[in-house]
Formats: sequence, structure tokens, C-alpha cells
Amino acid sequence: MQDSLESVVNLLESYRGRDKVIRTLCYGSQLVGGVLSQKTGGSSQLGKRLLLFSAQLSHCRTVLRLFDDLSMAAYSQSYGLGSTEQDKVLRWMSVLINVADQLYYPCEHIAWAADAELIKVKSDKWWTLCTGLWGLSLLLGTLRSLRIILTLRRKAQKCRQAAQDDGREGAVTVTVDIQRQICGEFLNVLGSLADLSNAIHWMPPGFLWGGWFPHWLVGLMGTFSSLIGMLQMCSSDQTASV
Repeated sequence: MQDSLESVVNLLESYRGRDKVIRTLCYGSQLVGGVLSQKTGGSSQLGKRLLLFSAQLSHCRTVLRLFDDLSMAAYSQSYGLGSTEQDKVLRWMSVLINVADQLYYPCEHIAWAADAELIKVKSDKWWTLCTGLWGLSLLLGTLRSLRIILTLRRKAQKCRQAAQDDGREGAVTVTVDIQRQICGEFLNVLGSLADLSNAIHWMPPGFLWGGWFPHWLVGLMGTFSSLIGMLQMCSSDQTASV
């Protein structure tokens, strides 16, 4: 019990962990609130409160992201043009992802400031622009993960062949590690596709399925991707502590 409490406290004390928790609660509340509202035709008071709670948590995350520009810039600078990346396609995908992510933040800040009436501009176009940048980043991230999966599968095949030919146990260990990496990239694909479906929903009506999703479906997709993110974060933390 004490260990579980300490794990939760450690999770909430880190910015990354707290954001994951807030995101999961945000989409989870939207999922439950959307289901209750749809079942009662919008008359459920609990459903309305959960949707309002979800909106406030979303706003909270937007405000916290006002301080993410420098950390994103530091990451982009450290990666640069990906000179250490052997695969040129992966390199340029990563560079484009970093550019899209870097541009996302100032666009969102302007949209937020416009909604808060700090500046006199219309926020609609800026929200659309930052949603488009987010969607582009997710799409490129999905394609990047798929390419990594194909590369890892070819590598695993070579390792299995080497193990069969030479009977080397080390090759088997490497294959297991590769399979673990493939599972991680597959989870990235699932989470990115779930978020991408929401990003398209938030685009203007007429763009694919823009504006079609009910609250519960947005919440379902977001909760699914959030849980994947929580799982990956916990797995990486456990690996780092070993």
C-alpha cells in the first residue's frame, strides 16, 4: 500500500507524469460524461458536470503548455538534423515532426491569448492551425513508427537466422529485445492513430469527419491513447531503474 502511494506521489510530482494523469482524467471524464449525456438526451446533471470538468482540465493543460516552448526547442536543437540517424527517411521524418511540434506551441499560445481576450485577434484560425500541426506530427509519427517496425522485423529475422545457423544464445536475446521494441512502436502507432482521429474531428466541418464525433467517442479515443502513454511511461521508468 505504501509503495503504491509513493508511486502515485512520484508520478504527480513530475511534470510529465502529472500531465499524463490530467490528460487521462480529462478524456475519461469526457467519455463517461458523454455516455451519460447521450443516454439521457443531455438531461443528466452528472454528465454535464463531467463534461465541464473535462473542459477545465483541458484548459489547465493548455495553460501549462505555455512553458513548454524552451524544452521543445532544447530537444529540437539536440536532435538537429539527425546526423546520428543512419536511416535518412527516419531522419527527415523526425526533423519534420520536431518542426511541427515546435510551431504548434506559439500557435496555441496565440489562440489561448485570443480566447482570454489578451490580444485582439480571432482564435478560430489559430486553433485550426495548431490542430493541423498536431495532426501532421501524429501522422508523421505513425509513419515513422511503421518504418521502424519494418526495419526491426528485418533485423529480427536476421538474428533468428543467425541463431539457427550458429546456435548462438546471444542472438536469441537480441531477438527478444527487438520484439519488445516492436511492441513499443506498435503501441505508438495505436496511440497516434487514436489521437489523429480526434485531431481530424477538431478540424473545420467538411474536412474528412471534422465535427462528427460525439463527446463519448472523443473521450474514448483520448482515454485509449492516454492509457497507452501511461503504460509506456511506467515501462520506461521501470527499465531505467533496473
